[in-house]
Amino acid sequence: MPMSPVSSDNNKPVDDHEVQGCINMPLKGLETIAPLVCSVKETPEPISTKVQGTIPSWISGSLLRNGPGKFEFGNTHYNHWFDGMAMLHQFRIDKGQVTYRSRFLQSDAYKKNSEWDRIMMSEFGTLALPDPCQNLFQRFLSRFERMEPTDNANVSFVKYKSDYYVSTETNFMHKVNPENLKTLEKVDWSKFIAVNGATAHPHYDPDGTTYNMGNSYGTKGAQYNFIRVPPEKTHASDSLQGAKVLCSIEPVNKSHPSYYHSFAMSENFVVFIEQPIKMDLLKIVTAKMRGKPLSEAIYWDPHQETIFHLVDKHTGEVSSVKYQTKALSTFHQINAFEEDGFLMVDMCCSDDGQAINNYLIQNLRKSGDALDEVYNNMCRVYPRRFVLPLNVTSETLTGQNLNTRPSSKATCVKISDDKVFCQHENLHGDDLHEYGGLEFPQINYGRYNTRPYRYLYGCGFSHLVGDSLLKMDLKDNTLKVWYRKCLYPSEPVFVPSHDAVEEDDGVILSVVLTPSQDKGTFLLVLDAKTFEELGRASVPVNMPYGFHAHRKEESGETKCVAAENTRDWETWHRGSRGGTHLCLDSNGKSRVLWRVTTAAAEFNRSAWCVASGTLE
Repeated sequence: MPMSPVSSDNNKPVDDHEVQGCINMPLKGLETIAPLVCSVKETPEPISTKVQGTIPSWISGSLLRNGPGKFEFGNTHYNHWFDGMAMLHQFRIDKGQVTYRSRFLQSDAYKKNSEWDRIMMSEFGTLALPDPCQNLFQRFLSRFERMEPTDNANVSFVKYKSDYYVSTETNFMHKVNPENLKTLEKVDWSKFIAVNGATAHPHYDPDGTTYNMGNSYGTKGAQYNFIRVPPEKTHASDSLQGAKVLCSIEPVNKSHPSYYHSFAMSENFVVFIEQPIKMDLLKIVTAKMRGKPLSEAIYWDPHQETIFHLVDKHTGEVSSVKYQTKALSTFHQINAFEEDGFLMVDMCCSDDGQAINNYLIQNLRKSGDALDEVYNNMCRVYPRRFVLPLNVTSETLTGQNLNTRPSSKATCVKISDDKVFCQHENLHGDDLHEYGGLEFPQINYGRYNTRPYRYLYGCGFSHLVGDSLLKMDLKDNTLKVWYRKCLYPSEPVFVPSHDAVEEDDGVILSVVLTPSQDKGTFLLVLDAKTFEELGRASVPVNMPYGFHAHRKEESGETKCVAAENTRDWETWHRGSRGGTHLCLDSNGKSRVLWRVTTAAAEFNRSAWCVASGTLE
C-alpha cells in the first residue's frame, strides 16, 4: 500500500480531504416555518384521511411518531425545540386506507404543568421558575434543591421485550399502548441498573436482545455504560428486569464527559463515539442555583479529537486500541458492519458541534433576513464512512495506511501502540450540497443493520428542518430526491414489501407538513426503488415538526430472518450455504421453523415463508 502523508510534528496523517461540513451554500429568502413549532390540540380518537393516488394494499400496521406538541403553559414559554411536551402520533394503514390519532404523553411533567397552567418542571433549555405560592425565603431555598430530571419522553418510540415505550435521554421512559397511544407506566432505568439515563436510540439483535448506552455519575466522576436487555420477559409485568451493564468506560475528562445522542452496532461490536460536544458537570449540578437551564452546560471544544471506542458485545471486553479522528459531531449513526478484518462505521457528521444551540424556538420562529442568518451560520451534516482495522497488534507498522479495501478513500494509520488515526471517506457526491446535507438517516434495518448495505435514506436540510427526502446509492454515490417547494417531510421510514428480493424493494413512509397551509398535513408513500410518489393520505389537523418514527407491524405479522450461522436469506438464494432459519413474530419471539444442510439454488423467500406456515 502507498504511504499516507504524515505530518512531521505529531506523526498524524495530513487530512487532504476537502473540509466540506462548514463550507455552506448561503441561502436567501427562506420560508418561515413558525407554524411548525406551535402548540396543537390532540386528536385522541381515530379520524379518516383523504387518500390521493394509491397506498399499496400490502402495507399494514401503524406509523408511530414522537415529538414536541405543546410549547407553553399559561404565560410561561419553553425556550428550546427539545423542551416541548411529548405528543404521540399514529397513522394506521389497512387495505389502502389510513386513519390518524394523537395524544399527549401523560408524563408527570405534562400533568403537573397542566394542573398549575405554568411550567413547573425544568427541561433541557428551560428552567422552571420558583413556585409563586412560596414565600420569598422558600423560593430562595428552592434554588439549592436538586433539579428533578424530566420524564417528558418526546424523542422516539422504542421496544424492549416486545413492549412499546417512548423515550428521551433521562432515566425515565413511559410504556405506552401503541394501539390507542395511552400512557401505561413510568419506568425508571436507575431502578434496574446503575445508570442516570439512556439514549432514545437502542439497537436490536435478530432475537430481540436490545443494546443501549447510558451515563452514570458518582463521586469519582462520569462513566459511559453499555447496556444489554434480554429479549423476553420472565413475568408478564416485566419491564427492564434482567438488564445488565456490559462494561463501563471512563471519559477522557471525568468532569466533562461527552454528550451523545446515539451509538453504532455491528455484528460483534458496539461502537461509542466520544465527541468534543462536552457537558460541564459542575455547571449541571449548579444550574438551578445559578438560574440557568441544563443546555447552558453543554459546549463544543474543537481542540479535542473524536475517539471511537469498540466493545465486544458478547463479552463486554473493551478494545485496547483507540481509533481517533479530528473533531466532529454526530447525532445519528447510519450503520456499522465488519468485513475482511475491518469495521466500517457510517454516520452523519458535521465539522462543528454547535447545532444544539441553534434550535432555540425563537430561532425557528424567525423570518426574513434573521431566519436566513440563523441557517447560514449553521454547519451542514454529511454521511461519512470511517474504516477501522480490527487486527492491530504490536507488529503492525506505524505511519502506513492500513486500509486495503478496494476503491476506499478512507485512511487508517497506526500512530502509536494503541492508537490509530482515521480519516473518513464521503458517502455522497457534490450534488448533496444542493440539498443542505443529510440527516435523520434510515436503512432497511431489518435485513441490513450490521451488514454490508447499499441504500441510505434521509432528509435533506436546505432549511432548519428537513425539506426534502433523499435516497443515496452508496455503490456510486448517486442521489434520488423527492422535493416539493414549501413542503417539509419528516424522517423517512423504510417498509419492505412482502416479496422483497432486492434491498430497496418496498416503500418509504414520511409525514409531510405544510406551514403555509392550515391543516396541510399528509402521510406520503414513495416507491423506495424509484422514489416516485405512490400516494398520500391527507389529515385535517395541524402538526408540529417532530423527531423520530417507528413502524409497528400488525399483530401476527412475521418476518423471516437468518440465524447466526446464516447472515441473511440471500445466502440461501445464492446457494452458498445452509443453516437454521428463524421466524420473528410481532412479539419479538423467535422459533426455529426449518433446518436444512443444502440451500436451493433458486430459493424464494416469500415461498419459503408460506411453506413454513408464516405470513411474510
